[in-house]
Amino acid sequence: MAFLIRSSGAVVKDRETMEEILGTCGVSLEFWPVQSSDRTAALLSANSPGAEEMEEILSEQDRYFQKLREALGYQTRDLVVVYPELPGLSAMLDRFRPIHYHEDDEVRYVVDGEGVFGFVLPDGDQVELLVEKGDFIRVPRLLEHWFRLTETRRIKAIRYFTGTAGWVPVYTGTPSLFSGEAARTA
Repeated sequence: MAFLIRSSGAVVKDRETMEEILGTCGVSLEFWPVQSSDRTAALLSANSPGAEEMEEILSEQDRYFQKLREALGYQTRDLVVVYPELPGLSAMLDRFRPIHYHEDDEVRYVVDGEGVFGFVLPDGDQVELLVEKGDFIRVPRLLEHWFRLTETRRIKAIRYFTGTAGWVPVYTGTPSLFSGEAARTA
């Protein structure tokens, strides 16, 4: 289950309080159970599923894609798979860690593993949100944020897009109030 870490180090696990804090910057967080047959569960546990296997994972979750397509106009989705031995992992993470924003919403559904999204709140304070399997997050366009992995360095997430043009990161130079260590305090 997701939880928030404030810049003071205080941990917030109460769902209502988390939603109130995230709501100040327009972030939506929901829990969607991951649909998985025995086959899909095995594919989710694999480090690097092939293209056909990734499509199986995506298809298993398509009821959520249909919901997003009908309600919000999302047109495409893909599966991002990150694991410790992934070639180029450090360079990829170096692009996600600096505070940035996008011209379009960033929408992710975590189907395995975990990661940390950080946000700059309207008052300038910052929070980090640990997301895990089943967490669906929508980061609104233009919101300053960042992403990093936890010490497991493993996540599988479905990304939803209305198009590709607005998903280029715009780095702001805003300094992070967090040390960057991926503490796991559940």
